[in-house]
Amino acid sequence: MVAIPNSENNPFKVLDKAIDKTLYEDYTVSSIYIKMRDGVKIASTICIPKGLSPEKKIPTLLYQTRYWRAADLRIPFRWVFKETLINLPTPRIFTNHGYAIVYTDVRGCGASYGTRTYPFSKEEIKDGADIADWIISQPWSDGNIVSNGISYTGTTAELLGVNNHPAVKAIMPGHGFWDPCTDVAFPGGCYDDSFMKLWSFLGKNLDNNNAKPFKQLMPILWLIMKGVKPVDNDKDLSQIKEAVKQHSTNQYVSDHTKDRDFRDELLPDGVGIDDFSIFHYKKEIEKLNIPIIGWCSWMDSGYVDAAINRFINMENPQICIIGDWNHGGMYPGNPLNPSKVEVSPTPEERITKWIDYFNKILYGEGIQGKTLYYYTTGEEKWKKSQIWPPNGQKRQRWYLTENNSLSTSRPEEKIGEDNYKVNFRATTGRFNRWWTLLGLPIDYSNRTKADKKLLTYTSPPLKEDMEITGHPIIALFLSSTHEDGAVHAYLETVDESGNVFFITDGNLRLIHRKISSEQPPYKTLIPYHSFKKKDSLPVVPGEIMEVKFGTRATSALIRKGNRLRIAIAGADKDTFKQYPAEGKGKPTITISRNESHASYIDLPVIPRKNK
Repeated sequence: MVAIPNSENNPFKVLDKAIDKTLYEDYTVSSIYIKMRDGVKIASTICIPKGLSPEKKIPTLLYQTRYWRAADLRIPFRWVFKETLINLPTPRIFTNHGYAIVYTDVRGCGASYGTRTYPFSKEEIKDGADIADWIISQPWSDGNIVSNGISYTGTTAELLGVNNHPAVKAIMPGHGFWDPCTDVAFPGGCYDDSFMKLWSFLGKNLDNNNAKPFKQLMPILWLIMKGVKPVDNDKDLSQIKEAVKQHSTNQYVSDHTKDRDFRDELLPDGVGIDDFSIFHYKKEIEKLNIPIIGWCSWMDSGYVDAAINRFINMENPQICIIGDWNHGGMYPGNPLNPSKVEVSPTPEERITKWIDYFNKILYGEGIQGKTLYYYTTGEEKWKKSQIWPPNGQKRQRWYLTENNSLSTSRPEEKIGEDNYKVNFRATTGRFNRWWTLLGLPIDYSNRTKADKKLLTYTSPPLKEDMEITGHPIIALFLSSTHEDGAVHAYLETVDESGNVFFITDGNLRLIHRKISSEQPPYKTLIPYHSFKKKDSLPVVPGEIMEVKFGTRATSALIRKGNRLRIAIAGADKDTFKQYPAEGKGKPTITISRNESHASYIDLPVIPRKNK
């Protein structure tokens, strides 16, 4: 990787405004229904710069959500704020810079008509093309559409590219998945029970026009709004009542996944989880070669791997940004710098930069090639690369050795093992990388206490700084007393005062330990586990098996004098389903660390330059 001053590596500093544009001080708001090809009416809220002259044509930002496009505000808030309050500061900033915005409730959600069996259906994707047709027919449209979003709306932005609509000039998926099986529902084959239940609960209440779930998750929103915004001509609320009535037959992801164990188990209509993945639509999204600006953070569920997988697999011109914030970028999310209390960039700075990127595509030289910007925690520095992994990465192997140690020397003992009785009370808490999918902050400050419930291996103090950038790979030779189980492994660092800091983690359900020899559905940088039923392997109690898997990607600088640590658990009670779900006694895992069965972690190290 070419050494460049850090200011040139910061994706929020590198680009000046692509073009000077007239600024508008305010915007107007209207809500209507747009009829789809099959007659389903999609609720849409349109924001137009106030004072836009009749002859002026402007581009449009399309934002498709299942979380209410606009709010029906309570008194007195409706007298003070626009119904787009729940989307601020996006509508203010975009319209101020000369963009129209069209917010829509996806079919079966909010004030839109229709029903939904599962998210991101083919009909939902096609709706994006119908909405695009409506947009470019409007007198204020210049025929150019861009789309962005965060989480669900980030995925709808990306799937808009599937339609190959010529008006769509750029898509910006923020904090969205690539492979919903491994990124969110079954990371490492372990069911994310807590999120799937809560997300389904939230979705069901939103679809029924019930704001109560916000009372705990986002209490300020609950105080100011009573439901989704009806369209303007729905004075007697008959239309929204009919829409909500149609939602009563909606189905939710937890109902379809809670009893599943394998990737290839299908829904009753023959649809599988891969059918609404991004990789499933790779060729369609690549067809028009529209630019993709993807962004995420190291600590956001499995979505950091989604961002990297998109970058290495998609041929479209791309900018990929990976920072140190929570899901959505509202709070800092940097376990190596817990004193960082303000997110950087701020939401306003970030959104302004998104406009600069869109302007560059619409009015400037566009985006050529691929660039990945990433933030190295601990070093607190932005870097960039045109490839991933970055040039210069080397693998450094650390073995699990006696006395709960890590060593770069392979064990020479004929016999060596450690027993760990699984503690089903072990947890990473409710402010971890998985719970942040609900917009919650990230807090791993409890690792010193948490590690007391785990089996840990710690290195001697490092003799020099170490940068770990990429995917660590863990290989454990272990046996279990039970026929099912899981391994949750945490890469941490311990400072000179004994404080423990989280870096990244990985996990694998033991029945999915087979490394498949088949061609993966997309390029991957970690051992390929198919998670299909045909590749499942029973766990034979007492039999040693190799369990090899990747952690989520990271970029972290460990300072000289600090130590590395691997902490191993068999459960994470506040997040993942328990394996085995029931049975007599708690499993005991035996990890081998000897000459014939040497367990280890391979770290992706970027050599430090002499200073």
